[in-house]
Amino acid sequence: MALMITDECINCDVCEPECPNEAISQGEEIYEIDPNKCTECVGHYDTPQCVEVCPVDCIPKDPDHEESKDQLYDKYIKLTAS
Repeated sequence: MALMITDECINCDVCEPECPNEAISQGEEIYEIDPNKCTECVGHYDTPQCVEVCPVDCIPKDPDHEESKDQLYDKYIKLTAS
C-alpha cells in the first residue's frame, strides 16, 4: 500500500528529501506522494522514512492503493533497475 499525505501537513519540508524513491513532491497546497513511486521504503529501509520524520503524523497508508510487501518489493526492483 502506498502512503499518502493528509491535509494536516504543515509543509515543513522534512519528508521530501527523506524519500529514496523521489515519490514526494510539493503539490498545490501540501506535499503529495506519487503512489507509482512509493514503496513505503521497502527495499531501502525497514520503516517508511517520511513517517519517521513527520512532526505532525499526517502520512497514513493510502486505502486507494493497497499493495502487499511483495508487490512493494517488486515495485522497488522496477524503480531501481538500471
